[in-house]
Amino acid sequence: MTDEMGKAQDLAQRIARWTGGSNRLDTAIEGLGLHRWETPTEPTSYMLPPSVCLIGQGRKRLVLGEESYVYDAHRFLITSVDLPVVAQITEASEAEPYLGLTLELDLRLIAQLMLGQGAPSARSAEPHSGIAVSEVSEPLLDATNRLIDLLAQPEDIPVLAPLIKQEIFYRLLVGEQGARLRQIAMVGHHGYRISRAIDWLKGHYSEAVKVEELAGKAGLSLSAFHSHFRAMTAMSPLQYQKRMRLYEARRLMLTEHVDASRAAFEVGYESPSQFSREYRRQFGAPPMRDIRTLLQDAPG
Repeated sequence: MTDEMGKAQDLAQRIARWTGGSNRLDTAIEGLGLHRWETPTEPTSYMLPPSVCLIGQGRKRLVLGEESYVYDAHRFLITSVDLPVVAQITEASEAEPYLGLTLELDLRLIAQLMLGQGAPSARSAEPHSGIAVSEVSEPLLDATNRLIDLLAQPEDIPVLAPLIKQEIFYRLLVGEQGARLRQIAMVGHHGYRISRAIDWLKGHYSEAVKVEELAGKAGLSLSAFHSHFRAMTAMSPLQYQKRMRLYEARRLMLTEHVDASRAAFEVGYESPSQFSREYRRQFGAPPMRDIRTLLQDAPG
């Protein structure tokens, strides 16, 4: 057994220990979530924030636009901006459950690391997709295992968790996907400008948006903005805004128990019938039927 495979098994054991019978555990370490599933899942749509996703056991597929990304104990997934993805766990069983984690990226810390630790500068100004899969390395697994170990010593989390996260982000910066992170952390880079436009959309998704104004906020020409936005997100700015509206409406109905008409209005739709049509196209069922299904499938 290679050291890398041994550390992947160590990762699986750690996740299994902390998840127990839960499908998801939001840990005491900010941005770290652990996941366990004992059966393959149906495709599920959600917004994935900038994150690194590792698997100790099992396999998962994410779809963005027309592209699919498959990762497992040998490969990790990274996203550099918030992305509307469709995810499906494809390998899981009661005997060998899916065991994975998501660690949200701290882009401010990554930028500081680039400045203060001598991380290499970006080698290319070409736009990168906001999502990719790479081979997992032993140093990355080692640091991740040590981060999870802090859950057993909660008094150490405030001091040591930021240091281990910094190590994880450094491993990402100097690895194959470093350019993907540098492009959204470097002020003035096209990727950074698109990420700032996405941040603005997150706070104004319910408003009518003119793409020309978004391009202006990003400091790019309209054609350049369209090109770089699509390269990073696999969709146009208005398509992206529509996905954000639908995901937020789903959240409102699921967690705040508002009805479909109210949710449609809250996220910016003027026509409930248009909202219902677009919701069904995105999630495969009308709003309230979808919410009833989600509530029935929720654990305990």
